Amino acid sequence: MSRPASSSVPPSGDAAPFYEVAIIGCGPVGAMAANLLGAAGLQVVVLEQERDPHPLPRAVHLDHEMMRIFQGAGLVDRLRPLMRETQGHLHIGADGGVIRYMGTAGQARRFGWANDYFFYQPELEAQLRGALDRFAGVDLRLGARLESLTQDEDSVALALADGQTLRARWVIACDGARSAVRKSLGVRLDDLRFEEPWLVVDAEVDGPISFPPIPGLPAGADLQQLSVMLCDPRRPTTIVPGRGDHRRWEFMLLPGEDDQAMMRPEAVEALIAPWVAGSTYRLVRAATYRFHGLVAERWRVGRVFLAGDAAHQTPPFFGQGMCHGLRDVANLAWKLPLVVGGLADQTLLDTYQPERDPHVRGVIGAAVAAGRYICELDPAKAAERDARMRQAMAASVPGATAADLIPAYQAGVVRPGCGERFIHPRVGAQRLLLDEVLGRGFCVIAREPLAATPALTAFAEWADWAALGGRVHVLGRDLDDADGALAAWLDARDAAAVLLRPDRYVYGLAKAPADLPALIDQLRADLSLTLAARVETPCPA
Repeated sequence: MSRPASSSVPPSGDAAPFYEVAIIGCGPVGAMAANLLGAAGLQVVVLEQERDPHPLPRAVHLDHEMMRIFQGAGLVDRLRPLMRETQGHLHIGADGGVIRYMGTAGQARRFGWANDYFFYQPELEAQLRGALDRFAGVDLRLGARLESLTQDEDSVALALADGQTLRARWVIACDGARSAVRKSLGVRLDDLRFEEPWLVVDAEVDGPISFPPIPGLPAGADLQQLSVMLCDPRRPTTIVPGRGDHRRWEFMLLPGEDDQAMMRPEAVEALIAPWVAGSTYRLVRAATYRFHGLVAERWRVGRVFLAGDAAHQTPPFFGQGMCHGLRDVANLAWKLPLVVGGLADQTLLDTYQPERDPHVRGVIGAAVAAGRYICELDPAKAAERDARMRQAMAASVPGATAADLIPAYQAGVVRPGCGERFIHPRVGAQRLLLDEVLGRGFCVIAREPLAATPALTAFAEWADWAALGGRVHVLGRDLDDADGALAAWLDARDAAAVLLRPDRYVYGLAKAPADLPALIDQLRADLSLTLAARVETPCPA
């Protein structure tokens, strides 16, 4: 979207360095926030107390939506070589047979990218930090430790350990699960009552993982390309692929087992030995964690937002922890420029938690539910679980994937019944992914019959729409729906047009061309637009 002259000016007489947004923490979520806001033209400072990226892998998985976010930020060519594309998730019961399969092998890619990618976090962090060099307006300060922050009606003062004070209009705290910012704000965590101890092992392995024969393995499923969850009451275990020769195991600690004893090399080697038969390997790390389901009770306190692990912690059973954080900052990254640039009132930012909190809780709920059956240690109950899940799997519609667990937005800048992620097909003779054609900002995708209607042609005269970077794309006119995916999507919803937000979630639908003006007028209200054009220029009719 277009970037008007900023209304953010430092308070009169204040000599402290002044920024439009300060980001606390430069892990993957903080670094992504800086890339998105830098691309939007904002003046940003990033404060990170560590000078180098964390040297060990923590998060390992992301999904198609994260690749789409990278693409929108101009990062995908830089990051794609770091990714290993895989095929989804497989759950194996106590008897060694399949009880749940969420695989994508051979399926159409509704969202353009593969559903599952694995990466090595130190590499990803280094690239995200390095990409900030693209932006003259982003000030990355490594070795900068935040001591405290105070805020007033206009800005936030950030006191650093070296005695310097900075000021910013807005702050995004991406400082992790132990967030000092969250604690300083007095924000409590809502405990979703899931806590289990696990041993996480990373290794570099020179060959494939050894699996026994697995009854019921679907045709085309490649065990080397799946995240495999063994729901074995003797010891629940996850095995996931990684980029290159990196592999990860997660072993549930059993009652009475000691963390330190289980992290000893001899104990770790005994646990992974059955899976690396015939291969040489090098242990990278072994660490114990408590997998939690936690969500902050408040995501915004005045001018400070919590994002990533500072706002929520997700059990890892579907690999959505880091994805949540990247969705958080993608959500803020299209709203903050509107507010900073004077296009929208800051009440727009009140939609952050109503959109993100239920979204996160929905996925955490699915992960906690999976965790409860995965962690079952009673053999009789595990056998009952396996029978029940096989019945459900037999009755389910084939083709379900982990992507189906991601809910639509139910509140905020969405119309009732909308809020889902929009598809991302390839279009045109060049087979470009849709977003490469749509560009940034808001957009309408309309059927060809709209081309001659006043509702469509009036967009060119609507000042708000132009300021938002809004575009209109008409099927068959300037958008070649090569495979018919866009028309089929509209057909399924009996819609003449769809209005998309900058983060490519569906804002609303127009059932007929005549409904489009009312939809646009509602968008203006939902965005809390402050442009003079809102008064001077009526909504197209």
